[in-house]
Amino acid sequence: MVFLDIEMQGNVVVPPDQLDSKGLLLRKGIILRLLEDIASRKASKEHGYYIAVTTLNSVAEGRVQELTGSVVFPVSFKCITLKPCKGEILVGIVDKVLRHGIFLKSGPIENIFLSEKKMQDYKFIMTEDPSFVNDKQQSKMEYGSRVRFKVLGIKWMEWDRGFQMLATLAGDFLGPI
Repeated sequence: MVFLDIEMQGNVVVPPDQLDSKGLLLRKGIILRLLEDIASRKASKEHGYYIAVTTLNSVAEGRVQELTGSVVFPVSFKCITLKPCKGEILVGIVDKVLRHGIFLKSGPIENIFLSEKKMQDYKFIMTEDPSFVNDKQQSKMEYGSRVRFKVLGIKWMEWDRGFQMLATLAGDFLGPI
């Protein structure tokens, strides 16, 4: 995954109960609201997953909203994001094992599908704890296993505010760790 350091602009709404005549407390309130806003956004197609706000570059003069009394501050800030790329090698944790494949999680990405067709030499074994087993290499993938995989494809899901990925084990040194 690629880490990006991006500069963004936005508006931060500070409610009247968080306003203070001292500039330091006001700046703290703006930073806290900005962190909450970024956490609720989760990700964007353009930037990837928002990881952390690193710098608050500028805070412009606020405008009072007449009905609520809240103040809207235009802000400029820097943020670290994480964006997945096709073809990269990642490590994920097996979250679900189904007959047709495995669902993995890797960092903030929760929808990674590894199809049984992309797992050469692995066979599905239905037991109390279903798994995929490779008899040649004496390896097994089950719930909680760590798996090194290659990203085949990426799709942005607007309704979920996240990415979905397709994975493969085709390549050297890929599979259970």
